Amino acid sequence: MDIRALKYLVAAANAGNFGRAAKALGLETSTISRRIGRLEDELGLALFERAKTGVRLTAGGKALIVHVNRALAELDAVQRSANQNGSGHIGEIRLGVRMPPVGEPLGSLLAGWRVKNPNIALMIAEMNEPSMTVALQQRRLDLALVTSFTRCGDAETMPLYRERLTAALPLAHSLAGNDSVDWADLRGETILIQEWYESQATRELYASLLGQSVRFSAHPASKQSVFALVAAGFGVTLATASQAEITVPGVVFRPIAETNASIQIELVWRRELEDAAVGRFVAYLRDETRSRRLA
Repeated sequence: MDIRALKYLVAAANAGNFGRAAKALGLETSTISRRIGRLEDELGLALFERAKTGVRLTAGGKALIVHVNRALAELDAVQRSANQNGSGHIGEIRLGVRMPPVGEPLGSLLAGWRVKNPNIALMIAEMNEPSMTVALQQRRLDLALVTSFTRCGDAETMPLYRERLTAALPLAHSLAGNDSVDWADLRGETILIQEWYESQATRELYASLLGQSVRFSAHPASKQSVFALVAAGFGVTLATASQAEITVPGVVFRPIAETNASIQIELVWRRELEDAAVGRFVAYLRDETRSRRLA
């Protein structure tokens, strides 16, 4: 069935005249009349009563045009959806994060994205490094925010910004009264880390900063759970400046006065991904971090 013939049917029914319908569509009257005649033959149904003054729908035509209007509306919705999704103005982004997206600059970056793209849903999944790598490979995630020491296979990588590191200490710790600490202050401490069987990336990073002889206590748990252990006196840990913006009972955060006390935050995604909304998100973060001189 020719969609154009259905559109001509609706136009003729609304105009009550083939000539007026043809003029509205920028066509010849004969084109409208011929197409509707073919449609009537195909359906085996007279759609219009024809007279010198114009045309009007038959009983069968009135019954049919209800379904035609509904079908054309659905087709129009399909086209609009395709246009919006194709341009990346509507859709969903599944973003994996290693750390909760709190504090600056990530908080304001996501807020700015939401204002500019209200029709693109953002789903956040907090995962450890191995799970995030697998989720990207299996297309359960579109992108991920990771630290530069995270290994994500052959994914595309874009540096976004750097985060300063702080020391998370028990409230009663002897260093808690200091304005800042340095690596030497922390080397004699038990360092609590998040670590899973499949990845020792965090241990390797901390060892590169504190030295290979430091005592580690590894926990396959969230950062909040590690902070709880800090508060209970099991050791100390390192935290980003954005994590230090959260109030944790029994824990104080002190800046680390070392030039290398920072980590690079990066955006990663699969090279072959072609979703337009994901492309818009990548471009937004690239442009925003550059304009803010964060990268």
